[in-house]
Amino acid sequence: MRLAFYVQHLLGIGHHRRAELLARALAAHGLDVVVLSGGMPVEGEDWGGARLVRLPAARADGVAFKRLVDSDGRPIDDAWRARRRAALLDAVATARPDGILLESFPFARRQFRFELLALLDWVATQRSRPLVATSIRDILVAKPDPARVAEVVATLERAIDHVLVHGDPAVIRLEATFPAAAAIAHKLTYTGFVAAPAPPPARAARDGVVVSVGGGAVGAELLLAACAARALSRARAMPWRLITGPMMAERQVAVIQAAAPQGVTVERHRADFRDLLASAVLSISQAGYNTVLDLLQCGPRMVLVPFAASGETEQTIRAEQLAASGRAAIVTEAALGPASLADAIDRALAAPVPAPLALDVDGAAASARALAGWLAERAR
Repeated sequence: MRLAFYVQHLLGIGHHRRAELLARALAAHGLDVVVLSGGMPVEGEDWGGARLVRLPAARADGVAFKRLVDSDGRPIDDAWRARRRAALLDAVATARPDGILLESFPFARRQFRFELLALLDWVATQRSRPLVATSIRDILVAKPDPARVAEVVATLERAIDHVLVHGDPAVIRLEATFPAAAAIAHKLTYTGFVAAPAPPPARAARDGVVVSVGGGAVGAELLLAACAARALSRARAMPWRLITGPMMAERQVAVIQAAAPQGVTVERHRADFRDLLASAVLSISQAGYNTVLDLLQCGPRMVLVPFAASGETEQTIRAEQLAASGRAAIVTEAALGPASLADAIDRALAAPVPAPLALDVDGAAASARALAGWLAERAR
């Protein structure tokens, strides 16, 4: 069975890394997968046995997500949109998929309606209509406009067969962040969380602090605050490691390196990042989906500074849920500074170690099984 997987990351690399895990699981399950990637290339990306087609790349120009630019940093225009739409439709026509998996749409990626609605129209014209599914996180960014919610539901009812929710309803249900979840309940399948296998436990006693900001598109302020907070905290004598991420600008990395005191190591990337977490006493980070899953699997104490720019709510909801269960200390972006961060570090270190949390992290394989089953049913 052939599956086309549309992927578009805009700022960070969390969506991209989760899509890589899904693509590898889909291919390992025996599906013939072609990934249609519309974002910028990501260092170290691994699509496993899936084939990769790169569409003309676009990214967000800043944290507001209001403006898209191309790979050269130029604002996209109607001519660019027409080229990109044509490239997508040509790639899908060439692949002749039995199914199409969309990353986030129509819950997100609204700025790409110019090509995704055209893709759904193409699907509707096919003699043997491909199955269409969409893939979303457990927590969505809040949509306060009822008309926007209604638009999502209408698109789902018209053109999308299934919604894969990459979470566990025992932890949080889609209703918590999407008010019309009941109207689409017949389309929802909870897959469990999409995560890589947990690393083996560290052999030595935990030591040190790891400060990370995902891909590094945002987060320089957190790293600078950490440099200054170390001396004010109970962790002042521990070794600290700051990881900027591959997407952080060189000038920002240079500023952080200059600010790092003795005992603090600054690195761009670590392939063994999860092993570092498994051996650390404390992690200081944002609260994205992938980051939090890594932390829960690897077990360090947590200080979370959820990304909240431009009305983003997803990370704050996730962080507050962990704080309420005693698993994290929180500093909001608005309150972030050396003193507030040091206080959160001390609170995290003084808190009782929470019991291990049983998580369903088989989401990638479960998604592959679900899609393969639906495709097989349609082929009968």
